[in-house]
Amino acid sequence: MKTSNTSRFKSRYRKLFLMLADLSLISAGYLVAWLVMMRRIPLGEYIGMMALGYVCFAAVFFVSFLAFGMYGSLWRYAEAYEFIKCLLASICAAAVFVAVTWVWLVPPFTPARIPVTVYFLSAILAGIGTLFMRMGYRAYRATRLGSKTVSGVKRVMVVGAGETGNAVIQDLQRDPSQRYNVVCAVDDDPQKQGRMIQRVKIHGPAKNIPHWVDLYAVDIIILAIPSATNSAKRRISGICAKTKCQLKKVPDLFEFVTDAYSIVSQIQDVSVEDLLGREVININTGESTYISGKTVLVTGAGGSIGSELCRQISAHGAKRLIMLDIYENNLYDIQQELLRKYRDRLSLHAEVASVRDKAKLDLIFERYKPQIVYHAAAHKHVPLMESAPEEAVKNNIFGTFNTARCAEKHGAERFVMISTDKAVNPANVMGATKRVCEMIIQSMAKTGKTEFAAVRFGNVLGSNGSVIPLFKAQIASGGPVTVTHPEIIRYFMTIPEAVNLVLTAGEMAKGGEIFVLDMGEPIKILDLAETLIRLSGYEPYKGIEIKFTGLRPGEKLFEELLMDEEGIQKTANKKIYIGKPIDISPEYLFEFLNQMKIMADGNDMIGLVQSLRELVPSYEERDENDCIAASNES
Repeated sequence: MKTSNTSRFKSRYRKLFLMLADLSLISAGYLVAWLVMMRRIPLGEYIGMMALGYVCFAAVFFVSFLAFGMYGSLWRYAEAYEFIKCLLASICAAAVFVAVTWVWLVPPFTPARIPVTVYFLSAILAGIGTLFMRMGYRAYRATRLGSKTVSGVKRVMVVGAGETGNAVIQDLQRDPSQRYNVVCAVDDDPQKQGRMIQRVKIHGPAKNIPHWVDLYAVDIIILAIPSATNSAKRRISGICAKTKCQLKKVPDLFEFVTDAYSIVSQIQDVSVEDLLGREVININTGESTYISGKTVLVTGAGGSIGSELCRQISAHGAKRLIMLDIYENNLYDIQQELLRKYRDRLSLHAEVASVRDKAKLDLIFERYKPQIVYHAAAHKHVPLMESAPEEAVKNNIFGTFNTARCAEKHGAERFVMISTDKAVNPANVMGATKRVCEMIIQSMAKTGKTEFAAVRFGNVLGSNGSVIPLFKAQIASGGPVTVTHPEIIRYFMTIPEAVNLVLTAGEMAKGGEIFVLDMGEPIKILDLAETLIRLSGYEPYKGIEIKFTGLRPGEKLFEELLMDEEGIQKTANKKIYIGKPIDISPEYLFEFLNQMKIMADGNDMIGLVQSLRELVPSYEERDENDCIAASNES
C-alpha cells in the first residue's frame, strides 16, 4: 500500500519535480558563468543586471522547454529524438535570451550590457546540465530495470540483431512487469557477432542456436527478422523448433506499424504455417476481372474455405455475393464481417439453405441469377462419413449434382467445385463420393454451356476438422497428443493458398478440368505433432506424451494428387497442373445416379458402398460390415 501511494505521488508531481530540477540546473549554469566573470568585472556595477538577467534567463528557458514539449515525455523511455529536442530547446532559449537582453538590458536601465562570455557560458552549462540529467535518468532506469530479477522470469533469446531486434530487446528490458530477461541475441551477420546490443551479447550463426539455448538455459526464442526472406525464416524457425523453447515472432509488418510502447504486445506465437517445408505459394490473381462486377454464389460459405472465398471474392470487386450455408452461426459471422468492411460497396446476401434441397436451390438461382458458382459445401470428416455413407452420398454427390444442374439451368457462366486429394484411389467413403463429384463435373462439362471445373488439393492447415486444432487442444489439456500412425504423411497447404488456387482455376477453366496444385513434399504427421509440442514450450514424449492410436476406418498412410490414368498437363502457371479428363458416358453416369438416389433416400448403407465401389473402380475393397464397425469406432 505504501509503495502504491508513493508511486501515485511520484506520478502526480512528476512534471513539477522535473521543472524544479531544470530550475536548479539552469540557475547553477547562470551563476557559474557569472562566477567565472567575477575576477574581470566589478560586481557592484553588474549586480542589478545579474538579477534581471537571471529572471529573463530562467523564464526564456522554461518557455522554450514548454514549447518543445519537454515535460510531456516519459524520460525513462527516452530515445535519441527526445535528446535532440532537448538540445534544440536549449539552443532556441539561448538565442532568445541573447536577443531580449541585448535590446532590453542596456542603459539607461542598466550601467552596461551583459558580458558576452556570460551569454555563451550560461547557455552551454544550462543546456548540458538539463540534457545530461535526462540522459542520466534514462541510463539509470535502463540499468535498474535490466538488473531486476523476478520469480518466474523467462530467459529470452532474440534472433536478429538489427533495428527490429534492438527495439524488441529495449522494450523487453523496460517492461514494468519484468516477465522476460533477454540473455543473448543471435545473428548470421559476422560483423555483429561478438558485439553488444543493449548490453546483450550477440552470438552466431543461427545454425548454432541449440548450443546457445543450452548454454544460456533459454526458455523463449523470439524471431525478430521481419525483413528476412521466407526461406531464411523457415530455415531459422526449423532450427529453433528442434529446441525445447517456446517460439515466438515479431509480425512481418512490424517495421511499419510498430508503436514504441507496444512491441511486446505485438509478439506472436510461431505457427505451423511458418514451418512448412516449402515456399508458401502466392498465386497472383491480379484484379480477377472475371469476378469484378459479377454476381457470385458460394456454397458452404460459413466453412474455412468458403468464408475465405467470400473474403477474396469481395476484395476482387464482385457486384453481388450470395453466401449459402446450412449452418447459420458461421454464415452469420462471415456476413457481419463482410458487412463491416464492404457495406456500401457490395450487394451481400446470406441464404440459410441445404444443397440437398433442389427446390430451394432452384428458387435461389432464379432470384439472384449467379454468373459464377463456387461449390465448397460438403461433408469432409473421413471417420464420420465411414459410419454414415448415406449422408456423404446425399450431401456430397447429390448436393453437388443439384447445385451443378441449377447452375446449368439458370445460365451460370462458370461452376468451380472444391475437391480433395482423397478422391484419388479413394480408401474411404468421403474420398469416393468426391471422386463421383469430379465425374459429375466432367460429364456436365460435355453437355452444357456452363464451364465446369474442379480443384483438387490436400489438407488445409487450420481448417475445420483439420489435425492442427485437435493437436493444440490436446496440448492445452496436458496431452497426450494422438497420432494414428508414426509413418502417416499428408500434403498440406494454407487456407489462402487453397483459395488462391480455386480463384485461379475459376479464371482458367474452359470446361471439364481437374486442377491440381504442386504442393511440394508431403509432411509426416508425427513431425507436425512434435513441432507443435515444441512451439508450445514442451518437450515431446517428456512434457507432452504422443500416443499412437492406429489408422482409423478409411484412412490411408499417404494421399495422392493424381491417379495413374489421369496423367498431367502443364498450365501457364508453373504451380498449377491439370489432370486429364477420364472418359465416362454422361448418360451412364446420370442413370447410375438415379439408382443411387433411391438407395440414399432409403438409407441403404451397404448398397451405397457397393454402388460407390462399382462406380469408382479405384475405391479399395471393403468388407460389407465396415459401416457398422466404423459406426462403433467413431
